[in-house]
Amino acid sequence: MLRLPPFRYHRPRTVREAVALLTRFGADAMPIAGGTDLMPNMKHRLFTPAHVVSLKGIGAMRGIEVVEGPDAGTGSHAPGTGTALHIGALETLADVAANPLVRHHFAGLANAAGLVAGPQLRNMGTIGGNVCLDTRCTYYNQTQFWRSALGYCLKKDGTICHVTGVGKKCVAAHSADTPPNLIALGASLTLAGPHGERAMDASDFFVTDGIWNTRRAPDEVVTGITIPIARGRRSAYRKLRQRNSIDFPLLSVAVAGDFGETGTVNRLTGVVSALGARPRVLAGWSELAVGGRLDGATIDALAERAHAQCRPLDNLIVDAEWRRAMVPVYVRRALEELSVYEA
Repeated sequence: MLRLPPFRYHRPRTVREAVALLTRFGADAMPIAGGTDLMPNMKHRLFTPAHVVSLKGIGAMRGIEVVEGPDAGTGSHAPGTGTALHIGALETLADVAANPLVRHHFAGLANAAGLVAGPQLRNMGTIGGNVCLDTRCTYYNQTQFWRSALGYCLKKDGTICHVTGVGKKCVAAHSADTPPNLIALGASLTLAGPHGERAMDASDFFVTDGIWNTRRAPDEVVTGITIPIARGRRSAYRKLRQRNSIDFPLLSVAVAGDFGETGTVNRLTGVVSALGARPRVLAGWSELAVGGRLDGATIDALAERAHAQCRPLDNLIVDAEWRRAMVPVYVRRALEELSVYEA
């Protein structure tokens, strides 16, 4: 039986109290929301915090509502835009997946939240926790006994990355479902720390370091997510995994597009993940799609462009070349879902 290491549990009632505890205990403290990822990692001794700061009692980090977006009142936006959807970081993945506002405005995000793990974990896990999910790797997400037999790895207790064979950089895979959708939709994240709040685009939140792949400081907390609402915006999500329940993604594809009344593509963004330490925005899509229609030929061209850009590493349990071969397949399926809206 895998047992938790000893720790002291804190349950603050406000964001300020939570940040103060994280700042006070420093490297010995970690925040916890649903705990669906942190608890298993603690049992594997990947994390051994002496203090665990629970966020579940902070009411200010809950709620899903339409709010005024940053463009409201400027007169520069089209009718129906200038507003945004705010999602509290403590909203469970199950609630995000079922929420009528999320399903209406951001179908891809709702689908992604509904595909995380299984029902029990979605009822506990939060969207903020999913955004901050630790990276995963075949050589990292193992018991302490397994890792010690191998000699540990660069991400935890070792000096060598067993994927690349050198010790320069960890390439553990980003494996969260909702962030690729947030990036594709142009979302921003609100973080609270000892120096106050700050906002950051979801596209800037992640870095390529598999050991710590976000710009969140250890004493900061993601408190909410804001996603702009735009007329004619459609989104979709596709997830490759070994079993269609429970498993983390081997490949995830999020697409979002803004369409004119005649079906013309005004904006199109594709994001892939589970291949490297951060989600990747696919390049060159505008020149292929904007100004035209999302027909079969365009979808094929976009899928092939994605295939050329993606080269998975052997950081997950299945063959990397097979994962790469699935990139155009899943990109095509996601884009075909967007094109259905135009028919």
